[in-house]
Amino acid sequence: MNSHISLKESIQQLAKDLNIQKIGFSNAENFEYLRKSLLEQKAAGHTSGFEHQNLDERLQPRLSVEDAKTIISIGLAYPSKMPKFERSEYRRGSFARASWGEDYHVILNEKLKNLAQGIEQLAGTFHFKAMVDTGALIDVAVAARAGLGFIGKNGLLISKEYGSWLYLGELVTNLEIEPDVPVTYNCGDCTRCLDFCPTKALFGDGRMNAQRCLSFQTQNKGIMDEEYREKIKTVIYGCDICQIVCPYNKGIDNHFHQKMEPDPELVNPELIPLLNLSNKQFTDKFGRLAGSWRGKNPIQRNAIYALANANDKSAIPKLREIAGIAPRDDMVDAAKWALRKLDKSDKADKA
Repeated sequence: MNSHISLKESIQQLAKDLNIQKIGFSNAENFEYLRKSLLEQKAAGHTSGFEHQNLDERLQPRLSVEDAKTIISIGLAYPSKMPKFERSEYRRGSFARASWGEDYHVILNEKLKNLAQGIEQLAGTFHFKAMVDTGALIDVAVAARAGLGFIGKNGLLISKEYGSWLYLGELVTNLEIEPDVPVTYNCGDCTRCLDFCPTKALFGDGRMNAQRCLSFQTQNKGIMDEEYREKIKTVIYGCDICQIVCPYNKGIDNHFHQKMEPDPELVNPELIPLLNLSNKQFTDKFGRLAGSWRGKNPIQRNAIYALANANDKSAIPKLREIAGIAPRDDMVDAAKWALRKLDKSDKADKA
């Protein structure tokens, strides 16, 4: 390594070479300032249950790497605009953008592995642990401390260059590297995400009632509360509304990673054929998407709500069949609800 170039600069260059859009460095001190808020959220029933369950591990990097000194935070920018898809005889649903392309957990873990190997060549053997989303630490808190962006009122990390269309991951390391400073920009007076959230899930301080978030509702198994069924419209996985309306995302469409590019046939799937898929067929077709992680059951249930929301009367025979013989309560309940909705719309059309 050139003695005039610091380890930090060498890692920044390595990140560029690896096609990592954002990299930042923070100290590995704890995140204890979040404890009270996280405990309040849990007590109020506002958590999704998908979070890492050990609170100490979420707040204390040194429980993951005993001699941790620096956390290296990275952001990979992902696309937000869809290429045109072929029209078909069937109505289509959609997966939210975080499920476009190959599962981002796989892509990020691969990048973090390559980054760690590159750092090892620069600095020699070091202790580290890679984390993505399902890891212990809170990615947005790490990324904000490392200066990648700020935590918006929608709870997402927002950067000037890439908006909130960023997948985040980190390496907790025992390297000593000068930390970066948090950014100076923020949401200001803007409340667009709060105003447009269909379920009023956001509190405006970066926290939310995750149980009310449509993204959670589409992933939660079982029978969806009626309150949310029309609000998902034809989205069968996730929700992008608080990102779509954010001014920081205006005009931003990131195309840096071939593996993140969406296949329109997969992320805008035909709804009626989707209802016929077995577990194996679903996995074969959708298994590489992040949105397949809960299996086919919630996706098929959501497809039924979507057909009703799209007022697709061609689905009535299929819905009648499901309402009569489906072995799953959530499918029977969804089909009966959809049939009532379509019947009401039919009567209104004839009136």
